[in-house]
Amino acid sequence: MPEQSIDDPLSADELEIWATVATLIERLPTALDAQLQRDSGLTHFEHGILFALDSAPDRSLRLSVLASYASCTLSRLSRAVSRLEAKGWVRRETDSADGRFTLGILTPSGHDKVVESTPAHHALVRRVIFDSLTVAQTRQLGAISQRISTAIGPDEAWKPPALERP
Repeated sequence: MPEQSIDDPLSADELEIWATVATLIERLPTALDAQLQRDSGLTHFEHGILFALDSAPDRSLRLSVLASYASCTLSRLSRAVSRLEAKGWVRRETDSADGRFTLGILTPSGHDKVVESTPAHHALVRRVIFDSLTVAQTRQLGAISQRISTAIGPDEAWKPPALERP
């Protein structure tokens, strides 16, 4: 695709596609938050923090790494971790390998919250994303999303641990 000038407006086709992407960007977080709030008392952001910690070795990550995975500032992450700490689901500890860093550590009750909240969340994701697409479209969505994420910035994205496939 030829490089466009900053002064070039979007074409009619680009504008139509952008409208659908922008609608998705607005509607999906709202749907995810509504389900998690209703069923588990969590925001999607908080669930993501708990899920990432639950998936990490020793259920622990440096907060700076977790902020990068969550595509947020340390300040936003710290506020969310404070809320999760108040509920007893996460605790902070100085990283013994390098005292300049703070670890977020999932507590046993935090793990229980992930176990409780994940099935309904995954059911919603399956219904609104995967059940709406063919297998080929699902693969395309993954590839397209990766390309867009890379174009936005080089930050490392969270990836789920390798799952055993049946």
